[in-house]
Amino acid sequence: MQTNSPISPTAVNANHPLDPLSGAEIAAAVSVLREKGEFGPGLRFISVMLREPSKSELHAFDAHGDVPDRRAAAILLDRDSGSTFEAVVDVGSAELVRLKQVEDVQPAIMVEEYEECEQLIKGHPDFHAALERRGLDLEEALDLVTIDPVPAGNYGVPEEEGRRLARAQVWIRPVPGGNSYARPLEGIIGLVDLAAGEVIRIDDHGVVPIPKEVGEFRASEVGPMRDDIKALEITQPDGPSFTVAGNEVAWQGWRLHVGFNAREGLVLHRIGFEDGGRLRPILHRASYSEMVVPYGDPSPSRYIQGPFDFGENLVGTLANALELGCDCLGEIHYFSSNVSNSAGEVVHMPNVICMHEEDIGLLWKHWDFRNGETEVRRSRRLVVSSISTIGNYDYGFFWYFYQDGTIESEVKLTGIVSTGAFQPGEDPRHGTPLAEGLYAMHHQHFFNVRLDFDLDGENNSVYEVHSEPTPPGPENPYGNAFHVEKRLLESESQAQGVVDQLAARSWLVVNENVTNSTGRPVAYRLVPGHNVQSFAQPDSSRAKRAGFISKQVWVTQYDPTELYAAGDYPNQHPGGAGLPEYVAANRNLADDDIVLWYTFGSHHVVRLEDWPIMPVTTIGFELRPDGFFDRNPTLDVPPPSAECAH
Repeated sequence: MQTNSPISPTAVNANHPLDPLSGAEIAAAVSVLREKGEFGPGLRFISVMLREPSKSELHAFDAHGDVPDRRAAAILLDRDSGSTFEAVVDVGSAELVRLKQVEDVQPAIMVEEYEECEQLIKGHPDFHAALERRGLDLEEALDLVTIDPVPAGNYGVPEEEGRRLARAQVWIRPVPGGNSYARPLEGIIGLVDLAAGEVIRIDDHGVVPIPKEVGEFRASEVGPMRDDIKALEITQPDGPSFTVAGNEVAWQGWRLHVGFNAREGLVLHRIGFEDGGRLRPILHRASYSEMVVPYGDPSPSRYIQGPFDFGENLVGTLANALELGCDCLGEIHYFSSNVSNSAGEVVHMPNVICMHEEDIGLLWKHWDFRNGETEVRRSRRLVVSSISTIGNYDYGFFWYFYQDGTIESEVKLTGIVSTGAFQPGEDPRHGTPLAEGLYAMHHQHFFNVRLDFDLDGENNSVYEVHSEPTPPGPENPYGNAFHVEKRLLESESQAQGVVDQLAARSWLVVNENVTNSTGRPVAYRLVPGHNVQSFAQPDSSRAKRAGFISKQVWVTQYDPTELYAAGDYPNQHPGGAGLPEYVAANRNLADDDIVLWYTFGSHHVVRLEDWPIMPVTTIGFELRPDGFFDRNPTLDVPPPSAECAH
């Protein structure tokens, strides 16, 4: 088999150039920006993250131990002027490397801004009047009201141009600490200028009776628990099979670097597999790049819902601290990280990434009925996960690594559905009734994952592959034949694809310069899972701003500045940024450094069973080796012990 130059499987290193910024490094970067940036007192730190070293710098580190400079990339908002800045700081030398103003953009909204928005709404006299119109006692109601600010979007309204905005929706708890989503205060929408710290207006689209639903799901409030569940213990008496040093992980042939940042949350780097004494690269970088949740209700209180939860809400800053026995089971290794808040203070985020092993059933099996011999192997996988709570929804982002070389990624969706109220006698057309006067809106969740392939080297190509019946004739005399069609995606204009599960459509990433034992190029295959199209009209604000959801597969030539499917600044952007903009250059993709982007959507027509809290639903995709290995790479997995069952 021809191979690329071997990559030395060196000992796992701590203090790797791709490690996230430490708290001390974030503090150092903030100090430099305050000292040398000449900003006023209204400065907000939107994000301070590692500026990742280039591929060439990482190759030099591998080959010679050359350690690249540690640099922080910061996005700043001068609240006084409304200006956005991008900065790069060398945290080792305490030098400001670059400072650039970015015109006509709004960076992501910070948690502190949402908190300010809630207080501004609660203190406004027009809001008080809206509560009183609904028959609520003002003093009592203000203690129970909850405000969910949402990014304002962009609907071409002149008075909203050039302002930093959020809209606010309103609910009220049935009891202190109760589920506020059981009782929407329908019709009330606030519009807040976050930069000025003022309420622009409170819109009241009409009084709708407040539902009487309670929607309780807390264990202390829902009655007796089941008493027929026996203990189920996950034990690994010899400890886990993975090894960890710093943020580098080795497990069952796999090698990867685990990272985290404020915008994307969990990021994986330099994923490779040890094969025959060589560490063979597969992915340089893998991360979720964007997520948009378009709601399908056109009512004046609900059409505004469609957040970009990575680019507008910074999903990493909303990550949960995971706890043993709850979010993960077994022998757990946790990774912690650090982010900055809007004041530039370091926020330590403990246990935001969980890693463990899972038994996942059969790996392979065969029973030879002629001699009665059975060979069976059990499969296990390495799980790397993080969970973020964004308002009412909780999202788990999971990466699975299997012993046979398969990589799977999955999003687990749970939490509480967003609700509205409807008038007696109505039948909501764009949502599902949950209780008297209470409904949940139809909506979708679209995720985009960015896969920077370096499959056995940096130069790769992508083929779109499907199966079709062979036409009747000499090649198909019995009508049973079918064959595989492959189409090389030579340029970015050709590489915008849609899924077709009926044709078994998939996408094959190959390295034409490296062949397997049959003389064919080594490859990995993107296998789509469940998916759905967007139902937003093509000329709508939603479709323009989330252009990446118009296709499921995009391929771009590698550019380290192109990281996000909806662009760097989706907040209040009018549209066209991100992938549609990236591919406009129509760059070459054949035998080049390429990035594969996959968009997949979860279609949620809410069920009664999703209330008052939603059981987990999953969606994802697989990357399967396809001629990457010369044979089944799991022949050396030992048989299960006789103690595997009782």
